[in-house]
Amino acid sequence: MRKETAAHECISEDALVHLKSYKYSSVDKSPVSYYILRHYWNWFVQLLPLWLAPNLVTLIGFFFILGNVILLEIYVPDMVGPAPSWVYYSFAVGIWMYSTMDNVDGKQARRTGTSSPLGELFDHGIDSLNCTLASLFEVAAMGFGPTKTGAFTALVPCLPMFFSTWETYHTHTLYLGYFNGPTEGLIIACIFMIASGIYGAQIWSIPFYPYLPEAIQTLTDPSLHPLTAKYFTTTTNLKDIWVVFILVAFLVAHLPECVSNVYRARSAKGLPTLPLLLEWTPMVLFTGGCVGWLGSPYSSLLRNNHLVLFSLTMSLVFGRMTTKIILAHLTRQPFPYWTALLAPLLIGAVVSNYPLLGLKPIWTDTLELRYLQVYFVFAAIIYGRWAYLVINSICKYLGINALTIPKEKVEEAKRRQEAERAAQNDSINGSALPGPNEKIVNGPTTRKVD
Repeated sequence: MRKETAAHECISEDALVHLKSYKYSSVDKSPVSYYILRHYWNWFVQLLPLWLAPNLVTLIGFFFILGNVILLEIYVPDMVGPAPSWVYYSFAVGIWMYSTMDNVDGKQARRTGTSSPLGELFDHGIDSLNCTLASLFEVAAMGFGPTKTGAFTALVPCLPMFFSTWETYHTHTLYLGYFNGPTEGLIIACIFMIASGIYGAQIWSIPFYPYLPEAIQTLTDPSLHPLTAKYFTTTTNLKDIWVVFILVAFLVAHLPECVSNVYRARSAKGLPTLPLLLEWTPMVLFTGGCVGWLGSPYSSLLRNNHLVLFSLTMSLVFGRMTTKIILAHLTRQPFPYWTALLAPLLIGAVVSNYPLLGLKPIWTDTLELRYLQVYFVFAAIIYGRWAYLVINSICKYLGINALTIPKEKVEEAKRRQEAERAAQNDSINGSALPGPNEKIVNGPTTRKVD
């Protein structure tokens, strides 16, 4: 009885009703996805056995990330290096395989006839957990180490993920632009890691000037470009402009597109958009908490190289925050403004800045580390229990399994596959046409339907 009550607190019967009428919708405008990668994904999914559940495909992809986090801790714990070349190659392979599994899980669901709303929740929930983990490989590959720039690099993927989730909640469609993080962004990250494997992480500290002398001279001339002259010198390298580059990309390319899509969806219904800005509150608190804690001159977490533990903890905090939004989207529930996992983060930020408030410092290096360790355990328990109850409730209501496929479904999928092969022997290279729930928008198609 107590278990049923707890499950009802996570997701009520009234909310579960909406799952049966839910239909997934996404638009991927990336030419790289449409003209190149979709053929690779269609080929790759055929390698998977029909008994392999789509959610298990997603989970296997996440294991590639977790495995590489362990490698990072063993071979390049300071995230400066240099590490053995194969470690950087492993980072690239891990991210590539995660991306591959993330894109074929929906195709596997259609192959096996096991598509369900749980697939979207599971898929995007894992994406949320991954936001602060895969980026650690970028920190190590570029040799940032446990610095403020390294912390920024590790945590900044949470920004686009949150706003894409917020956008999906209101538009009921996942939009991926012509150049997007899950496709082009991950490809670039893989290239960076491969380059670090070939040339070493120090390659990103090489100044631009020897290779672009005329351009750098122009940018450093105050009479021509007074703004850039304040930031560019003949010793400027990619690491020096990294933070500005990432922030500009987010503020110029990603955030306006999210707001624009929500505005159009709301306007079509005659609803205002401005009040929805209050829904940014959890992200403001999350960002402020991270900046306030790690950015405090009285915090020892970065100084003592605890960025990996902090990122693992924030993975759970951010994962809980965004997955609650995804669940609310699936079940047509009010927007969730709060998760209890934010409270310890805000406490950590406040306590770290006590001296700035004229109060006596509380933290010692040991006490702050113990607090973070307890926070991680607390977050893991809260997130794990919540995820278990939600997944179990959905599976029970829809009569499905989360990580396995019933034998009769497997046999049915085999018969369907044999029939399709017989009917499509003359199709070009066996390429899969868009599924019944997919759309074509300006050429590229939807990538996943779970």
